[in-house]
Amino acid sequence: MATTYDFPSDLRAGQEELHQVRAELSALLKRLPWSVEPLDGYSDTGGWRKAERPASPGWTADEQAEVEKLRRREHELAVFVTCHRFWAEVASADRVEARMALKHTPEPPPEPPLDPPPGPAAGQA
Repeated sequence: MATTYDFPSDLRAGQEELHQVRAELSALLKRLPWSVEPLDGYSDTGGWRKAERPASPGWTADEQAEVEKLRRREHELAVFVTCHRFWAEVASADRVEARMALKHTPEPPPEPPLDPPPGPAAGQA
């Protein structure tokens, strides 16, 4: 049976934001031209592997700034998650397993309200 870990809420939030930032960065990089700088396209069919690229207009200054902002945030979050004080509480032999558990832990369900909402009592119409 796999060990369950009681991850602190700030560590969970940091990991979740890291997932979101990485997904956003990946989606952005897929939309952008293949080259940061403007470059001509090329076709190399003579090698062992065919390689072709269309001409690239390059990235705009805003696109470069957005990529840099996301990469910087990704780095900050990665450092926060990997250096969190929680890891000192986990035995060194179990840290890899715990880290993988954190990466694949879904968000905890919201806590139910303490008091039931006002309304008619059960069985009354």
